[in-house]
Amino acid sequence: MLFNTTQFFVFLAVVLALFYTCPRPWRRVILLAASYFFYMSWNVKFVLLLLTLTVIDYTAGIWIPRVRPERRKLLLICSLSANLGFLGFFKYYNFLTDNLVALLKLPPHSFALDIILPLGISFHTFQSMSYVVEVYRGRQEPVRNPIDYALFISFFPQLVAGPIVRAREFFADFYNWRAPSGEEILRGTLMVIFGLAKKMVLADQFARIADMYFKQPSAHPGMLAAWSGVLAFSMQIYFDFSGYTDMAIGMAQILGFHFPMNFRRPYLADSMTEFWRRWHMSLSRWLRDYLYIPLGGNRHGRLQTYRNLMLTMLLGGLWHGASWNFVVWGGYHGVLLSLERVTDLPGRKTPLLTPLRIAITFTLASLGWVFFRAADLPTSGYIIGQMFAGGASHMLWYGWQLWLIFSILVLTVLQEKLDWFERLITAPAWVYATVVASLLLSVELIGVSDVAVPFVYFQF
Repeated sequence: MLFNTTQFFVFLAVVLALFYTCPRPWRRVILLAASYFFYMSWNVKFVLLLLTLTVIDYTAGIWIPRVRPERRKLLLICSLSANLGFLGFFKYYNFLTDNLVALLKLPPHSFALDIILPLGISFHTFQSMSYVVEVYRGRQEPVRNPIDYALFISFFPQLVAGPIVRAREFFADFYNWRAPSGEEILRGTLMVIFGLAKKMVLADQFARIADMYFKQPSAHPGMLAAWSGVLAFSMQIYFDFSGYTDMAIGMAQILGFHFPMNFRRPYLADSMTEFWRRWHMSLSRWLRDYLYIPLGGNRHGRLQTYRNLMLTMLLGGLWHGASWNFVVWGGYHGVLLSLERVTDLPGRKTPLLTPLRIAITFTLASLGWVFFRAADLPTSGYIIGQMFAGGASHMLWYGWQLWLIFSILVLTVLQEKLDWFERLITAPAWVYATVVASLLLSVELIGVSDVAVPFVYFQF
């Protein structure tokens, strides 16, 4: 069930109706049943995997505070090993065996298996691991009710692609639940519609250009074609992923849950460090708290700081996908983050140069997306070569799409300065209704609706 389908919105309407009409003690059961139904609508057999990991981590969380200190680490290791083991098998088995086969010069795909990646496994394993680690550190009380814990892991709005919610954030709302105010419902509804428009009006339009270019870059040689294809993917992945998380956060708010922001206008960042503070913020925080800081962070001198940054970003890249392209993408960002620690782009304290810094940061991020999107490393190298030495060519964008991006840029800058989105919530009813109607009309008139295009991060 994709978020951008009529089927999903019928499902959501039924869930909301049941949630708000049934007695409060039944609401956790309704949400859990709805979440498992949502999960099983993709692939029924993987529900056993979700249940297995839920039982393992729930049990670990219960027993860690009860056993002697020397055995707590053993329980933590068992829990993390189970999560990483399942994640490693489903996501990285073929990648590892293909590289081993190539190294040993055996016939291609000698050990390959036909593996289907379970829905949302990269996200719910990180969420579950953070809970067990926090219980081990004594920062999180164990969840006693297995239904409550199962709901935390499987909650359908953010199950597939985040944001990655910490247990203390989820259960603070869950155990102290109150009906959302009218303003919160208005905000949540607007976020759902706004996210849907981001996906169908913007992301899916640019997906057509990006897919056409990256499917066969050699069919569109030249600098303009290369830049327009790469920039189209930059637009697609941002509006696609932020659109999904806007919808997830909005749906959660309508149900009385408050999820953390996951994007804060990352393409207005004036450095790569700032970019990662604004892009996929829940993952950035997770990598910081459970990888970068345990490695030593910046506490042991510059060289170890650079090492820790590189390891964190390399593993963060590999988390995104099982290919050398993602390893290079993570390493690329690790190098950029390390270089910013050594030096800096000119004019950091000069406001007049801020637009230049933003443009440079956006260009560097877009170059990184080449490795993220291209089929393999040779294709990535070809595309980057075309971007800087490809000669004359034609642009793949239509004129109206350029105007669309210009309009979005103006709105984004105004949101950065004026926070107009929040002002809409408290604006007169006719203003709010006009914006909602305009967004829905744009989805109907401009949105790519001939086929429901999956969200980019559904494959992770």
